[in-house]
Amino acid sequence: MPDILLVTLNARYSHASLGLRYLYANMGAHRQHCEIVEFVIGARTESLAERILARKPRIVGFGVYIWNVEETGRLVSVLARIAPGVQLVVGGPEVSHETDSQQICRDADFVITGPGDVSFAKLCSQLLAGTPPVQRVIAGEAVAPDVLESPYPFYGEDDLRRRIVYVEASRGCPFRCEFCLSSLDRTAVAFDTGAFLDAMDRLYVRGARVFKFVDRTFNLKAATGEAILRFFLERIDARPDDPPFAHFELIPDHLPDRLRAPISRFPPGTLQFEIGIQTWNPTVQALISRRQDNDRAESNIAWLRAHTHAHLHVDLIAGLPGEDLASFAAGFDRLQALGPHEVQIGILKRLRGAPIARHTESFGLRFNPFPPYNVLATDLLPFATMQRIARFARYWDLVANSGRFRSTLPVLLGPGERHEKASPSRPGARFERFMAFCDWLAVRADDSARLSAENLFEAVHAWLLASRGCDRDVADALLSSDYAASGLHGRPAFMRRGLRGAPGAGAALKRQARFARPTQA
Repeated sequence: MPDILLVTLNARYSHASLGLRYLYANMGAHRQHCEIVEFVIGARTESLAERILARKPRIVGFGVYIWNVEETGRLVSVLARIAPGVQLVVGGPEVSHETDSQQICRDADFVITGPGDVSFAKLCSQLLAGTPPVQRVIAGEAVAPDVLESPYPFYGEDDLRRRIVYVEASRGCPFRCEFCLSSLDRTAVAFDTGAFLDAMDRLYVRGARVFKFVDRTFNLKAATGEAILRFFLERIDARPDDPPFAHFELIPDHLPDRLRAPISRFPPGTLQFEIGIQTWNPTVQALISRRQDNDRAESNIAWLRAHTHAHLHVDLIAGLPGEDLASFAAGFDRLQALGPHEVQIGILKRLRGAPIARHTESFGLRFNPFPPYNVLATDLLPFATMQRIARFARYWDLVANSGRFRSTLPVLLGPGERHEKASPSRPGARFERFMAFCDWLAVRADDSARLSAENLFEAVHAWLLASRGCDRDVADALLSSDYAASGLHGRPAFMRRGLRGAPGAGAALKRQARFARPTQA
């Protein structure tokens, strides 16, 4: 039985914790007495406690994040009561700030704030030797990347076959965006590129094919970014029938020619960029200390869309201080017009320790006291409006980001045939049209039940007829085509009526594959 367990609750099974593997790699002599145990959120607390205690550990370290803090807190609380002899240690971004106010920190025996890569091993040495530190809250020791042992050998065979492999070529961020904890780092430190790529090659040879980079600034240094891109291109060229897939976070206003050339060579389905725009409003950007050349960012996204096969996932944040609904709507339209494959609308969160908290009173920010600490209202966006935006985000994900309504979406967002005279170029018009659909759907679907794909198609069909003035035959044909292309089983009511354009459903497609068809104007 292991003396030490490293535990976390992942958001889903396909995730594998990079943080736990860093801890494990740097346990030194304790590694042989240590084990990684990963669970998935949603399991019964008592069952998790039983499975942990069955291994008879002396120390249990928990990785705590915004998505698992509530469930991890319950687990730590239960373990503290039924197994007082087991030393409970919590660490991770969610417990690195405001520790005094958190029940999970009070229930744990020790808290490590900040980086725990080497500090957890040192704490374990003290605890196993019977000489625990006097202080319960321990400031994690930051060390240079070249000092750390590599975590990548500790991805197991099942991880490589069935999970996303998380990797990092650099840590930190030089930017100061106040909604993000990375703003506290102020620097970006790169791992040795050669050693990193050697580690990636070993993962690839072992069978890893899905690589998700957690770097905040992948393209900050063009030379490093180019080397990593060419690494993947070489393996794609060598085995085009079994290509790797790479995901990167991209700084939107920095795309030198040195990176454009290799990016343009990636075939479809092999490259994804997550691009954080967050807001186009210069006044809001200044308030939150975000530096961004909007024109250059817009140009770069347009180039990526026109000249590459990269899948573009672009982020906006609703509820930022100083941004009203009209500004957000105009920003959404500006971004959506560029044609990214996904527009992800996030709601501002008050991450513990993030500087955004300084605006709370001056801008009337009212945050949810429970995870994920989303903003509920601002001085410019009352609670009811924020609820509408949150609903917009959910339905946009189901309709647009899913890729299931490729043919229908332009009609859904365009001016209606009967009821609307406004120009389609009016800033915010597309946002308003989809918001109207969301308001209508919330009433129809009671906003509480999970919509099946079939019911969603029926709802879009009804909306096109009732509120957009769409010809019935056109609506039938558009939605029947999209339904079949989505690979869904079943047959919605408008297809069962025997109207034209009702082909059978094909094989299931992955989300990104739905975007492979040519984009309609």
